[in-house]
Amino acid sequence: MPEGLKTLTRYTIEEEHRHPGSSGEFSALLNVVATATKIIANQVTRGAIVGSHRGTAAGVADGVGEHGAAEPDDLPPTVHRKLDAIANDVMVSETQWTGHLAALLSEQMSSIHPVPDAHRRGKYLLAFDPLDGSSNIDVNLPVGTIFSVLRASEREHAAPTADDFLQPGVRQVCAGFTLYGPATMLVITTGSGVDGFTLDREIGAFVLTHPRMRIPEDTSGFAINAANERFWERPVRRYVHECLAGVEGPRGRDFNMRWVASLVADTFHILTRGGMYLYPHDNRPPVRPGRVSLIYGANPIAFIVEQAGGWATTGGERVLEVPPEHVHHQVPLIFGSRNEVERIERYHSEPDDGHVFDSSLFGSRSLFRPAPH
Repeated sequence: MPEGLKTLTRYTIEEEHRHPGSSGEFSALLNVVATATKIIANQVTRGAIVGSHRGTAAGVADGVGEHGAAEPDDLPPTVHRKLDAIANDVMVSETQWTGHLAALLSEQMSSIHPVPDAHRRGKYLLAFDPLDGSSNIDVNLPVGTIFSVLRASEREHAAPTADDFLQPGVRQVCAGFTLYGPATMLVITTGSGVDGFTLDREIGAFVLTHPRMRIPEDTSGFAINAANERFWERPVRRYVHECLAGVEGPRGRDFNMRWVASLVADTFHILTRGGMYLYPHDNRPPVRPGRVSLIYGANPIAFIVEQAGGWATTGGERVLEVPPEHVHHQVPLIFGSRNEVERIERYHSEPDDGHVFDSSLFGSRSLFRPAPH
């Protein structure tokens, strides 16, 4: 390894030394999670080879995507669904025995998974989406794992319950995600900035390559699924139409639009180049308040984004302050460069004046026309 590069193990040990009272449990847990993601990275790399001979894992919910990753709900049970199940099994099997966790919560499981009595229970809870953006597997696009660490209940000798996970995002101990792309990246925060690591396959370790990642306050790029425009609320439609109007519109400059349908891929792009991500409230049937899972999706991403200088909102409130109603609670999610997110929040708070942007005039000039009644 080139001199000066820092492995994740060294990074966590040095962080412990900065906190003399540290027990080392959290650092050990983080390294165990990292090991699990290395295994998942290997399975994802093999793609259809794995899916061709592995069935759906036991204990995994039948409806993959049922709990609301940012992907279609009506996909056929192809390779990506088998890899979803495999990734879930890896995360559970690699972490439940360590003695650091009391329970786990996954996008793939309908209820929480208490650490079995055969293993010692620890003081942390792990919530995760084992394979975010898994519909991209079939077309060889980036996917990832998202995770959040919370403190377990301090009730003595009490078995963990679903209510233990119903904590607002501001109470997260750690959040992170792994991106499985041309390189495998691990991005983490413990509340004192955001650091990015790259998996060096020659030595089998994550090494620090993106220290103190920052999101610029302004941007000229955004990510949204434009096919859902007819279901958007007026503030979101207004924002997107203003961006698309370019230099001739009210924003006075051109914007770029992209959409990967992988939350981790779009987040990493924003962390490295700036931008906006919008998965807003919409009226698409079945009508739901949001489409991104709060505890193991929106909260960890929002924690990372805010620690990198950005902002995350549902449109009406800060994501990290939303009280979860149940373990698979879903919310709208808008995050990225702070000034742009605050603009959308302002549009949501302004009175509805009955006007929408006339998208037919993109090529000529910026006008608003009365909305049809």
